[in-house]
Amino acid sequence: MQALKVLVVVMGVMIVAGVATLGVLLTKRVGAISAPVAVGTIVLDEPAGTRIVAAMPGGETIVVQLQGGGPDRVTVVDARSGRIVGRIGLAK
Repeated sequence: MQALKVLVVVMGVMIVAGVATLGVLLTKRVGAISAPVAVGTIVLDEPAGTRIVAAMPGGETIVVQLQGGGPDRVTVVDARSGRIVGRIGLAK
């Protein structure tokens, strides 16, 4: 009977510690996601006639949809450094 009491107390402490750890981790992740990113001037080296159709934030990146000046494309820009991370071109 004494061993059962010890086991119940240990399991209760483990449950409380697990819930506390989960709460701390969730709070850190939500805080990291909602932190604003300061963006300066970003210049995209695109051909003449290119226009921005849409721009969407994606965490630490900005996804920019471009049309004109060639085939339609999507450019992914790092919001902190302003450099182009990737391009996705759509063939005609």
